Amino acid sequence: MPALASGAGHEPGLYELLAALPSQLQPHVSRPEDNTFLQHMFGERGLHLLVKIHERLQHYEESKPTPVLDSAGALAHELSEELEKKSENGDVKELLNLLAKPHMKSLLSVHDTIALKSYDPELPPLPEDIDDDEDSVKIIRLVKNKEPLGATIRQDEHTGAILVARIMRGGAADRSGLIHVGDELKEVNGIPVDDKKPEEIIHILAQSQGAITFKVVPGMKEEPPTKEPKVFLKALFDYDPVDDKAIPCKEAGLAFKKGFILQIMSQEDPTWWQAKLEGYANPRAGLIPSKQFQERRFAVRRPVAAFPVQRTASRRLSGFRKSFRLSRRDKKTNKSMYESKKSEMYDMADVPTYEEVAPYQRQNGAKHRLVVLVGPTGVGLNELKRKLLISDPQHFSVTIPHTSRAKKTHESEGVEYHFISKHLFETDILNNKFIEYGEYKGNYYGTSLDSVRSVLSKKKVCLLDVQPHTIKHLRVAEFKPFVVFVKPPTIERLRETRKNAKIISGKDDKGSAKPFTEEDFQEMVRTAQMMESQYGHLFEKVIVNDDLSVAFSELHLALKQVETETHWVSVSWTYS
Repeated sequence: MPALASGAGHEPGLYELLAALPSQLQPHVSRPEDNTFLQHMFGERGLHLLVKIHERLQHYEESKPTPVLDSAGALAHELSEELEKKSENGDVKELLNLLAKPHMKSLLSVHDTIALKSYDPELPPLPEDIDDDEDSVKIIRLVKNKEPLGATIRQDEHTGAILVARIMRGGAADRSGLIHVGDELKEVNGIPVDDKKPEEIIHILAQSQGAITFKVVPGMKEEPPTKEPKVFLKALFDYDPVDDKAIPCKEAGLAFKKGFILQIMSQEDPTWWQAKLEGYANPRAGLIPSKQFQERRFAVRRPVAAFPVQRTASRRLSGFRKSFRLSRRDKKTNKSMYESKKSEMYDMADVPTYEEVAPYQRQNGAKHRLVVLVGPTGVGLNELKRKLLISDPQHFSVTIPHTSRAKKTHESEGVEYHFISKHLFETDILNNKFIEYGEYKGNYYGTSLDSVRSVLSKKKVCLLDVQPHTIKHLRVAEFKPFVVFVKPPTIERLRETRKNAKIISGKDDKGSAKPFTEEDFQEMVRTAQMMESQYGHLFEKVIVNDDLSVAFSELHLALKQVETETHWVSVSWTYS
């Protein structure tokens, strides 16, 4: 076969060779059908496209591309969470299914591994001019890429020696297995560090790229670490190491948001734990403040006296459930209109940092988790409950409240209320049988724990709206509450969306309604901000009721996921 002409100094690509091949082969083909076959085969559009893709990839590889990011897996995970809120759309569902496929997850994981260049380091040959005691000196080479080495150093107060303070789990130093806590650092890339401060050494390391050579004197031989059980914590506050003046190394810190799940890799340091974000591809651990340390800091920043507990007589009533038909104008006259089985002072003194959690999925036939709705008066809790009940009355249900008032002629026991004597009501109060209760015109009204148990025992989802400081007393393994906070939009949007709406404010049992006022809007937003600030760590889902139908769809989807998917819950709820 003759050689193909390449043009004036130009070497043809595979695509050009493929296009020219039929004409070059024609003189050597005797039968017409063979020529037709070659024309069809080499003229196939799909083959041409594959060759074009090959050349593009080859050209891309020759340009030595650098990855745009090294956390594609984490980005895909975040995207999936965002898209779940809009999964009614067909295109969104298709994308969610694609991102959930194991092959796609594996592809993104491999991409991140290559982007991070987290390969095992290669050890160089030992130098020939070692003048120290060869048995007490180690020469270590680690390959440094974009990620930190994963070790912190400190200076010994007495000797001035530079020592390895901690090894971050999953980092380059930890994966190498060559550097240990207590090792004394003598040189970095041939530069002695005896006369340098830790900050100067960190600067040298930051400027270094590729392979870094360390000369270290091993510390005391440590016992092999025992395998710690996996511990997962749910973060109840936001944390950014950049803003933390106390952290020993900001670069080694791990930032997280409230609600993130942290896997604790090490609690050896009582002040700074090592953790990594659950569900993220990066295997490297980072420093986070320990529970005890963060609790002390929060206690100093937010003393109990800073909370407005002195206003309980009027403020607590402002959010009291309208199903008890309490009037806004009665706030000042009813001194003990609302009580809880534990004082509000106890709730305020709680300092939220971390909660130990475990994965939980409801099994078929098991009782449903209690659904707790929280929000300020007028935000639409009753409307959302009503829509859920109408959507599936065989699946959703509400509790029947108790009252000490006399039954009216049109009422039936166990339908509108459970009617009990005032003496029995007060006895049940003393025995902590009520989740919440209030007194109106000399009569008690309340929601009992047994009324919740009654709904759950029928294998129905119990919908309950309560004051937020009662949530803590419901957070037990028996109920496993899923807490949804319904918050209002901005005051501007409230004016638009509640233009023709009314708020219940009647003094009698039938109730009456009046249009929303500007004061109502301001009170709603102010109360929501206070609730979120003080109790936000207890909320598992936040829904903005900007549009009732949209809020209902979001709530309905969240409750479906609670029943069918795995969620992180308090570890105490999973004990048998």
